Amino acid sequence: MVVRRAANDYLFLLVPGDRNISWPKLRNHLSVNRVSMPDADEARAATGYERGTITPFGSTMSWPVLADQSLTDVVSIGAGAPGLSLTVDAGDLFEILEATVADITEPV
Repeated sequence: MVVRRAANDYLFLLVPGDRNISWPKLRNHLSVNRVSMPDADEARAATGYERGTITPFGSTMSWPVLADQSLTDVVSIGAGAPGLSLTVDAGDLFEILEATVADITEPV
């Protein structure tokens, strides 16, 4: 998914499906007072993808990637179209995407 830190300043979040974003943890990690989810049109403009298919791979812009620390072992990530995903080793994924790993979620 993609979030907005400020106007024209986005980042991709990699969050497991069984956890929720902890907005306070995310804001604290990013040292900002506000982080928001862009609406569908803004998300498409920022990434080139429709909501529900957003992935850092092939995005129109190379935004930073922040991954939750609970993602370990093998993970599935969206592949840019409904119903498509990639299953990869979490460490390899983080390395390829140059992701920062941090505690940004909480249990559902």
